[in-house]
Amino acid sequence: MSNSSPVEVHVSKRSASVESFKVMDVLKRANELQAEGHEILHCEVGQPETGAPAVVAQAAVDALLEPQVMGYTDAFGLGALRQKIADYYASKYSVTSELPISRIVITTGSSGGFLLAFTACFDAGDVVAIASSGYPCYRNILSALGCELANVKINDEFKLTAKELMEEINQRREQSLKPLKGLILSSPSNPTGAMLAPDELQELCDLCSEHGIQFLSDEIYHGISYGKPEATALQCAPDTALVINSFSKYYSMSGWRLGWLVIPEALVEPINALQQNMFINAPTISQTAALKCWDTDTIEELEGHVLKYKSSRQVILEAFATGELAAITKIAPADGGFYVYVDLGDEYVHSPTHGSVAMCKALLEEEHVAFTAGNDFEDPLTILGDRRFRISYAGGIQTATEAMKRFARFWPGW
Repeated sequence: MSNSSPVEVHVSKRSASVESFKVMDVLKRANELQAEGHEILHCEVGQPETGAPAVVAQAAVDALLEPQVMGYTDAFGLGALRQKIADYYASKYSVTSELPISRIVITTGSSGGFLLAFTACFDAGDVVAIASSGYPCYRNILSALGCELANVKINDEFKLTAKELMEEINQRREQSLKPLKGLILSSPSNPTGAMLAPDELQELCDLCSEHGIQFLSDEIYHGISYGKPEATALQCAPDTALVINSFSKYYSMSGWRLGWLVIPEALVEPINALQQNMFINAPTISQTAALKCWDTDTIEELEGHVLKYKSSRQVILEAFATGELAAITKIAPADGGFYVYVDLGDEYVHSPTHGSVAMCKALLEEEHVAFTAGNDFEDPLTILGDRRFRISYAGGIQTATEAMKRFARFWPGW
């Protein structure tokens, strides 16, 4: 037996600097309480209550029963699936410019897509703009890759438009700061639910083109909207925008780890090399099943999910319009996706121990309702993370109804 001292494991500065994805920390604690026998109302994660559509799930079963090897696909994925995605853009958005499948990449979820896109588009030290209220993994992955972040303040409608981006560009120029190399933005937004109108998206794409800013359009909540028109960046900047999408939200396949990119021609070879080395290919069984995602029966089932999301959304918005909760008035538009984002305002945040972070922790422990505090989504240099919180209504109408009932009971005592 060796008497030598144990080797100390080195932890990279890169990994040590990356913040946790806090909603997953909330989920972990919620699951611990659930394991203790408590009934937990999960309104923290953006995970549909439904599984994959029946036709899709059956396609996976059928594929596994066939005498075939679920081996590697091309790095960019099954050609038949990529063609269906190209057809989807032509039929839903009337994208008339040619979209060859060579520009479509099947990814390991949108998370794999972010890593491929960020690595292909940006170098360490590049400055990438993000909305001041946005998906935390943008910030965390970009930081891990050595990029610098420009948190662009959203407007009173919870949007980042060309106006806000132009203000950031001018401010950086006036202060002799490094120019922006990129912008990553989601519409519908996570966490706010705000959507850019088609003309707002066009203006943003035009501004990015004018200033040499690579625009990455996160469209994973497309298909889940409540009356306002959806626009894709491929309608606005078909040759330069990079689009990220996923099968996790509208298609209700979160655990299947499947997404896609539509990339400019100049990024085809770089992303091909990155995909080959990082992931080889997205899960073959998931790709095979996803071929059924645009079948008539599948779309009919998925549109039924959207109607349920709409009902759950209404339950939450009505709860904030009545009783004790009516005092909370600053609520983001919730035009799309399945989140309601709430700002408590200064009047309800009296101290660091009495903000939304502490409130969400107490609500989970006392009422067993899991919401996500705004510190997962907000610019860490502001105090808004402790004023805001997000409610996910992806878990169904019954969950949303009971969660708001418990929150209304909890709120007056808080």
